[in-house]
Amino acid sequence: MSILEKSFFYQEIFKEGEERGRRQEMLSGIEMGLEVKFGTEGLQLMPEIAQISDLERLKAIQRVILTVNTLDELRQLI
Repeated sequence: MSILEKSFFYQEIFKEGEERGRRQEMLSGIEMGLEVKFGTEGLQLMPEIAQISDLERLKAIQRVILTVNTLDELRQLI
């Protein structure tokens, strides 16, 4: 590991990039789940969901898509 890689700023930038990547992957998964389960109507929730930055909350939304029966149920959980 180089001196640069050990620096605090490098580590923070790297960590931030990893979190952005995970967030983007979760948003893609949520988008796919909404489209498969609810069609284009489900995709209308994406602008609201895309505003969420908390990875744990996004993970919960991703999981709950599998169990809810209606978009109204999902809206209540968002």
